[in-house]
Amino acid sequence: MSEAVLMKGNEAIGEAAIRSGCRHFFGYPITPQTELSAYMAKKMPKIGGTFLQAESEIAAINMVYGAAAAGVRAMTSSSSPGISLKSEGISYIAAADLPCVIVNIMRAGPGLGGIQPAQSDYFQATRGGGHGDYHLLVLAPNSVQEMACLTAEAFNLSEEYRIPAMILGDGTLGQMMEPVDFSLVPEPVFAEKPWAANAMRGRGAQNVVKTLYLSPEELEATIIEREKKYDIVRDSLQRYEAKFIDDADIILCSYGITSRIVETAVRELRNEGIKAGIIRPISLWPFPEKIFKRVRPKAYLSVEMSTGQMIEDVKLACECKAPVYFTGRTGGIIPEPSEIIDKVREIHREVC
Repeated sequence: MSEAVLMKGNEAIGEAAIRSGCRHFFGYPITPQTELSAYMAKKMPKIGGTFLQAESEIAAINMVYGAAAAGVRAMTSSSSPGISLKSEGISYIAAADLPCVIVNIMRAGPGLGGIQPAQSDYFQATRGGGHGDYHLLVLAPNSVQEMACLTAEAFNLSEEYRIPAMILGDGTLGQMMEPVDFSLVPEPVFAEKPWAANAMRGRGAQNVVKTLYLSPEELEATIIEREKKYDIVRDSLQRYEAKFIDDADIILCSYGITSRIVETAVRELRNEGIKAGIIRPISLWPFPEKIFKRVRPKAYLSVEMSTGQMIEDVKLACECKAPVYFTGRTGGIIPEPSEIIDKVREIHREVC
């Protein structure tokens, strides 16, 4: 039965998390994700869950660390500068191989920047953000429906692989309202957690969750073993949406809210005879490089709300078999379809 309701993106994430079995939320308010914290503050006490507004972002992520180590589903959310403060704790959680979900509703930066939407945290999300050799699973929705669906997926995948997962949205997606059908949201799949530090529970020895290895050889062996897990994830969890790519001369690459603007531009370009296509990465890590190896356009165009970050992954994925161009806006400005169309026309004159 359909359960479609009109919700803000931030609220859809919260509801999907609750339906996915999350009963522990630790956060700190920051625009433009505060509605998510407010939603959890209202809902958690009613279902026997824990909502705690920590004294800082640093405290919040370390509370997630503790809850995740105990084997429960835990979550935090913030926006760009808040995620920077959480980065050390995120590195610890990754080093302890703990599952959890971290939400970043991006705002303009660097520094305090502004509260308008942006996509300038791509490097921070896909390159870890903190110190050391580690990765996060990074999922990028482009609708309120996907905010809900990918949140549920994030919990399931994070638990399956014991890798922290990040939902990378932006201020537009967090604040906009769209219908959400919760019957389409994946059901929770709970993994066994024999590693959890949750008392003896019939075990012969205590479980210890740690990230400190005084022996360089032991630390290297641990990192290499974790890298094998990352290799499995790279091969099996590449997510994307592709349209009009079979005959495309120019393929536009974008994610999140920008991809919706790009689709409008591509349909107009097709109407005027320019063979444009779209690859929308849904998993930003692992980046969906396999699809780039199946297509042979004359050029790519990366469209971002930044000065150009995902473009580096596009270049790596296409292995320099076609030129990669860039267009975008930053500072909280959303690109117009007309700007994208003009850039594609310019590229078309150059390569076609």
